[in-house]
Formats: sequence, C-alpha cells, structure tokens
Amino acid sequence: MEKLTFRHATKKPLAGAKAQAITGVVASGNLEVLLERALPPDACTVEIETPINGYGDVWEAVVADFVARAQPGGIRITINDGGARPDTVSLRLLQGARLMEV
Repeated sequence: MEKLTFRHATKKPLAGAKAQAITGVVASGNLEVLLERALPPDACTVEIETPINGYGDVWEAVVADFVARAQPGGIRITINDGGARPDTVSLRLLQGARLMEV
C-alpha cells in the first residue's frame, strides 16, 4: 500500500458552497474520491492510498493537471484507489469538483 500527498496553491476557491462530495466506488479498476471544503481558499491537498506502488509520478501529473483545470481552492481531496487508470482518476476528480459547484 502506497500513500501519497500532494499540496497545490490555487488562484481561486472552487465555486459553490456544497460542503462535500463523493464520486466513484472502490472496486476493481476504479476509485473513490472524497472532496471536502476544509482548507484556505488558495490551497488544495490530495491524499491518495493505492495498492499499486511506483506510480507517484503519474499520480503527480494527473493531480497537477486537475488542479490547473479546476482550480479547486479550499478543497481537501482523499482518494482510495482500487487500481484506476489515469483517465478514470481525472474523470472522477472533475466529477467531484462539479458536484461541489452545484
């Protein structure tokens, strides 16, 4: 089991007022993503637990792309990975951000 944490500065807080959102489900080839408004409006953290070791660089790139696109300021994200592919990770993160904005 590998645990990764990434911290990013953002230019703005994520829109909306919803306190939290969950997307995905931990199962073969998928993941669960929990988003919570718990940080200053210019910060985002992503904590990942994955059973697959050695993909820190891939996770870092996917998270950095998501932060650049969504600007999820004020959000703490927790990911429980079940072996998801990078495109699935991106999809779930963007879905979660969208749910928070509604």
